Amino acid sequence: MIYAIKTIIGRENVVLDSMAGKVKVQGLDVKAFFHPEEIRGYIFVEGELKDIETVIKEIPHARGIIRKEVSIGEIKRFLEPKKVDIEMNEGDIVEVIGGPFKGEKGKVKRYNDVKSEITIELIEVTVPIPVTVNARLVKIIEKK
Repeated sequence: MIYAIKTIIGRENVVLDSMAGKVKVQGLDVKAFFHPEEIRGYIFVEGELKDIETVIKEIPHARGIIRKEVSIGEIKRFLEPKKVDIEMNEGDIVEVIGGPFKGEKGKVKRYNDVKSEITIELIEVTVPIPVTVNARLVKIIEKK
């Protein structure tokens, strides 16, 4: 069975890490869990309801379980990899449109189309810092 766990927005990964540790230590019947980036404040968990309730008990930032089962059809689109067709070259100037570096501009240093990751060097900071972000979280401002 798959259930949704409500979390504090932005703390989904912290909850996932805490859950993974608890499942490993206590040996509970929780098979899988994931957080799609498109859905903020929720984690999907596969396992037995009583074990999921045990796992989220006393985990900071976990707000509760939605007791209605989620079908695989409802979340299938989040499980399928998305192909991003972005033409990016070293030296292009991009702006980050999501994530912790939202609003920052950077120069493309490396683009990995297999992983859909881009390494940029932030340009509006005192010391240039290389940062790797998801390619879907940037928009091209200026081509080289």
